[in-house]
Amino acid sequence: MEGVRRWWQELTGLVLPAECGGCGRARTVLCPECRAALDGSPPRRVRPVPEPAGLPAVHAAARYADEVRAVLLAHKERGALGLARPLGVALAGAVWEGLGEVGEGEGPPPLGNVLLVPLPSTPRSVRARGHDPARRIALAAAGELRRAGASVRVAAVLRQRRTVADQSGLNSRQRRANLVGALAVVPGGARVLCGGSVVLVDDLITTGASLAEAARAVRVAVAQERAAAGAREGDQAAAATAGEEAVRVTAGERAAGATATASGNATATTDGWRAGAFAWTDRAEGARAVYGGVTREGRGVRPSGAREGGGRGMPAGPAGVGHAGDVVCAAVVAAPPDAFEINRNCR
Repeated sequence: MEGVRRWWQELTGLVLPAECGGCGRARTVLCPECRAALDGSPPRRVRPVPEPAGLPAVHAAARYADEVRAVLLAHKERGALGLARPLGVALAGAVWEGLGEVGEGEGPPPLGNVLLVPLPSTPRSVRARGHDPARRIALAAAGELRRAGASVRVAAVLRQRRTVADQSGLNSRQRRANLVGALAVVPGGARVLCGGSVVLVDDLITTGASLAEAARAVRVAVAQERAAAGAREGDQAAAATAGEEAVRVTAGERAAGATATASGNATATTDGWRAGAFAWTDRAEGARAVYGGVTREGRGVRPSGAREGGGRGMPAGPAGVGHAGDVVCAAVVAAPPDAFEINRNCR
């Protein structure tokens, strides 16, 4: 029954758009003015204050205010699925900008494999909303980037490993403490992550705590996978180096989490990787979590009201990025206005 409801939501959103998701104008998914607010300006580097430890460089397409806020909420909470494409266009621009800055100063080789890793929604939220907003936008962004010539897939390999408190009433320190150790990579997901440079994606950044925790989970999983791969290949030196890296990353994040917990008056568990933490998954989940071109967005099916080719044109292409499995940057659709007020020369 849940599947039928999601199918009906998507069908009606494509065929019978009721109103603009930003301003409410009748009979359009997104009017030109609201589209311009969403992706009419170049994406920019944003930083929350205070900036959590371990947060990669983040680029945002738009300020989270007025029409942009209304569009994101319409897609996330009201199931306006026709907005996924224009939101994906905006996110694709932020991803491209982030990859371009990572490659600054290097030569112009073709873009390597890139994995967009969306932050996961809780199973309860997915059931209540009928869809996973961040994953849906990531799929739309990947389709947009592939049409621009990039080799991009979506790897939905992150899962919540424990219940977290509602973040709405927490300050930045409490949010960090609330999320320490809350995410992990599904079994088999680390091998997927080692197949390309990782870009973390979400619809919105506020304090940066969720993106920092996602980066920690990816780094730990990749370091452990590299250690295991070295051991399988008989390269003891590589295995030892990667193993030390996994221990260093885990220990450093535990210390950061303990500090945040003590100062933030929020409860968080900082125990390490536990056997059976993902008893509800199977070994094939890592492979199933990767989405390439076989998606509605990848086939070029356009929601009603979306422009052909998306918003502004893509640049010629970013320079080469980091090693496979590295978290090279993060990208979001929107960020609070004050997160844009930074010195761009301070990287």
